[in-house]
Amino acid sequence: MAEAERIIGTPDTPDADGEEQERAGTEETVAGAGRPRGKRRIAVLFTVAVFAYALDLISKMIVVARLEHHEPVEVVGEWLRFEAIRNAGAAFGFGEAFTVIFTVIAASVIVVIIRLARKLYSLPWAIALGLLLGGALGNLTDRIFRSPGVFEGAVVDFIAPKGFAVFNLADSAIVCGGILIVLLSFRGLDPDGTVHKD
Repeated sequence: MAEAERIIGTPDTPDADGEEQERAGTEETVAGAGRPRGKRRIAVLFTVAVFAYALDLISKMIVVARLEHHEPVEVVGEWLRFEAIRNAGAAFGFGEAFTVIFTVIAASVIVVIIRLARKLYSLPWAIALGLLLGGALGNLTDRIFRSPGVFEGAVVDFIAPKGFAVFNLADSAIVCGGILIVLLSFRGLDPDGTVHKD
């Protein structure tokens, strides 16, 4: 009878093994938050890269067809306009004398990102590297296929804010990806999904 009273009067509680399994499941869920596994994290990286690359490529095709050799188009008065120019330098028009070097750097960045993807388990890092990859591919496409020649091609720029260098969507993707990487590094989040506090 006493045994029956104890069972009836005591709320159901998991045994030690049950508690340990539940705790382990919770820890696994927390550890896995923001860490896409297997093919998923690769899919995120390359989906972002393809999206950024496609936007850049389409925008440049439109600019070459509609804006090149035409008057600039004012978007926000004198503060922002679209103006087609050819840039042989790096992002935002810097270093026009080193076109081949920038081409090699862009290709190297792409190779590094693709190799890093195999060890990538952080969703924010996947997005950041996807932006870098898409932007690098966008400008590298111009370097290879546009005049004056292979690996010396001039990049198509068209976004012209007042008092700032003219740039394109690939440059924007690279900058946004770089800023995100800096923020993630300050927060102590590594590409493999681990968090450290130095």
